[in-house]
Amino acid sequence: MDKGPLILNVKLVIGISACCMGAHVRYNSKGWDMLMNLGREKSEFVWCPVCPEVFSGMGVPRDPIHISGESGKSVWQGEGKIKSRSGKELTENLKTGCQVSLDILKRTGAKAYIYMDGSPTCGVYRTTLKNKRTGKPPGVFGALLHDEGYFLIPATDLQSPVKWWDWKRRLLAFLWLQDAVIINKRELYEVWYKYKFLCQELDEKWAREKGRELAALKNEVDRDYIENFRNEILELLRKPSTLNKIVNRLWKHYSHYRKVTGETIEGISGQDSFRNATTAARELNKIERASEEKGIVFGTSPVILRGNKNR
Repeated sequence: MDKGPLILNVKLVIGISACCMGAHVRYNSKGWDMLMNLGREKSEFVWCPVCPEVFSGMGVPRDPIHISGESGKSVWQGEGKIKSRSGKELTENLKTGCQVSLDILKRTGAKAYIYMDGSPTCGVYRTTLKNKRTGKPPGVFGALLHDEGYFLIPATDLQSPVKWWDWKRRLLAFLWLQDAVIINKRELYEVWYKYKFLCQELDEKWAREKGRELAALKNEVDRDYIENFRNEILELLRKPSTLNKIVNRLWKHYSHYRKVTGETIEGISGQDSFRNATTAARELNKIERASEEKGIVFGTSPVILRGNKNR
């Protein structure tokens, strides 16, 4: 069994709400450049900005809109509507704008999307920015992207180095597994070997039970079992970790690195040292790079992006 990291040799395309890339397309003519938080790392990806509200024919500036119904998902089910502040119904217009945006994302090959939560269109967990209310999540476009299997990242988490690191490593693991060829029990075990530590971090109880289940398999597995295994992990990878969990795993896997190589990495603090989000992200990136150079899988981040310079 190959014990090195898994490699993605592609130039990843990531969709993004245009207002989060600096375009002044919000209802009030504002926008934010959230990608500036990534620094030089921004150039490692191809970005595809879309704005379903603008693509629906709404101008800038415009009346804010809201969901009338249970959620944005109910709009697609014909049980909810989209209305402007003045009471104008814009349901079909917005659905068309969402479909146009989805078609653009598909043409570019994007399988992930960075969204601004708090929007009745792009929001996933919130559809309003008023006080601490959540509104009626998910939004109309957010619901469509989730049903289409997109990996959804909140734009505000790009402001935190460790949160972005967490989203990126889970995104890479998500995309690799999504397309992985798994046709027998041996290949199933090989995938689990690479993914089990990340799964344990995200949901230790589920991962321990899944590990025991896999160990108890006696016969060859069928296609349904393999696809259920894949889908369970894909869903788990959508869930963010926490700083405490990430730091605990950082030291655990660094200890493994030192045991295997007999070497230390300059710039990694002691086990009991205080680590804020910036420090943790810097050390995690150092361990990732060193592990890749040594051909060692970094269990908390099993997939490495090398990119495709010929794209």
